[in-house]
Amino acid sequence: MLTAVAALAVSFTVVLPVPADAGVYNWAEIEQDAVPRAECGPGSLPETGIQGDVPTEDRASGRSTAGYRCNISRVGGLQQDGGGILSAVYDHCSYTGTFFPGNLMNAAAPGVHVIDAADPADPVHTTTLNEPAMLGGTWESLKVNTTRKLLAATAVPVTTGTAYFSIYDISDCAHPRLLNPGPGTDPAMPLPFLSHEGGFSPDGNTYWATSTSPGLITAIDVRDPSNPRVIWHGLQSITAHGFGISPDGNQMYLSIQNGINILDISSIQRRDLYPVVPQIATYHWADGFFNQHAVPVTYGGRPHIFVSDEAGSGGVKLIDVTDPARATRVATVKLEINTPARIGDHARSAAGTPFFSYDAHYCVADRPADPTALACSWLASGVRVFDVRDPADIREIAYFNPPAQTGRTFQLTNSVNSDAAFFGVPVWNFVPLARELFGGRLEPGAAIGPRTGMVFSSDQSADMCLSPPVFQGTQIWTTCSDNGFMVLQLENDVYTAPADQEPVLGS
Repeated sequence: MLTAVAALAVSFTVVLPVPADAGVYNWAEIEQDAVPRAECGPGSLPETGIQGDVPTEDRASGRSTAGYRCNISRVGGLQQDGGGILSAVYDHCSYTGTFFPGNLMNAAAPGVHVIDAADPADPVHTTTLNEPAMLGGTWESLKVNTTRKLLAATAVPVTTGTAYFSIYDISDCAHPRLLNPGPGTDPAMPLPFLSHEGGFSPDGNTYWATSTSPGLITAIDVRDPSNPRVIWHGLQSITAHGFGISPDGNQMYLSIQNGINILDISSIQRRDLYPVVPQIATYHWADGFFNQHAVPVTYGGRPHIFVSDEAGSGGVKLIDVTDPARATRVATVKLEINTPARIGDHARSAAGTPFFSYDAHYCVADRPADPTALACSWLASGVRVFDVRDPADIREIAYFNPPAQTGRTFQLTNSVNSDAAFFGVPVWNFVPLARELFGGRLEPGAAIGPRTGMVFSSDQSADMCLSPPVFQGTQIWTTCSDNGFMVLQLENDVYTAPADQEPVLGS
């Protein structure tokens, strides 16, 4: 590991010029309204409170252990020891990411679990990937590229990792084949990078790694997967997170704190000998705190991105990036629990939750051009599905918030929700809470309830859903931290899969 850090110090160069005309834009408006609620049909077990909430009363009574569902049901799944942070889906398989060090407590099979869901009602665990990158905690780096049928991840033990990177051929998705036994996988052959998150360029020739602090971006050339090599580093900002990349591979929509940076990465895509990565523009907003990633789509041929805020109750924003230097915000998708008027309710029921509460995380559109639906993991609010055919009229059509796994902390060792159960403070909720308090719009007592004193423990009275919910026809395949891998079926005719369905994640 020290070798990798030393190599990083030697190889690092800052090559991120900011053109004189690169704008920095601040969007101060905070969305006040939620999208319309889903109308729940037969077989639903609806939420008992406001949209997206797991009410204090349901947590205390045990009602949350039954979960909540609307126009969607669970077909099958495989819980095992929990779902880590992110899973990835390809063909009829899912790959369960690891959370360090809890994953190592699974003495029988530590590592990334490969799940064959060819029979969605009876998924089976076929093999385990246990190279150093898989054992070290894959955090938000476990991604697939469908074009080249590749799976890759980096090791991220505690928020930021380095050295280990492994890449696999998943042509036979149930039995991945390691392609780089040397660089990145052999402990004596580390790669110089820092990572928290990662993902492929659309053509699968570059794997990009980003780190939260400092905001280092690394481009890893994987044209020859047996010999991955670092070809560029850039210190982008104080912090960097997930991203999305335009279909041609030339622009990156990089998540930063309170917004995004749009970068011109065409020189990396072309493999210029001396690549330069200019910053096109920066967009900050007050409505949110940490941006998570971007999903590139088009509406009427015009490039847009869906961007989600994993903290600060910012929800999901739809941004027109036809002119990346003059982007415009088109819509904001929020649940009622995220609206400023409900921040007191948010704080009251989320107390006793480790670090995060009711925020969006990863979203997936059902196709790149004129998407008809968007599915998002929404932490304690579960999986939410929206009709996005008309950007001016986005509405919720279904949700599935899985049963709380209260009392199973020590069995679910690969769950971030379990591993963080010693701590019961949703710290990232303090940003919108403070905003409303200092603005004189919230009485302090409105945020206090029976759970407020749960500072040193969490009762796991709500699951934590972070993985991308991937469309598979009228099903959604995803993973939540406590409930593990799940196959969900959309019901009551709320969604028709388009003939050209092609799930879009972004990174």
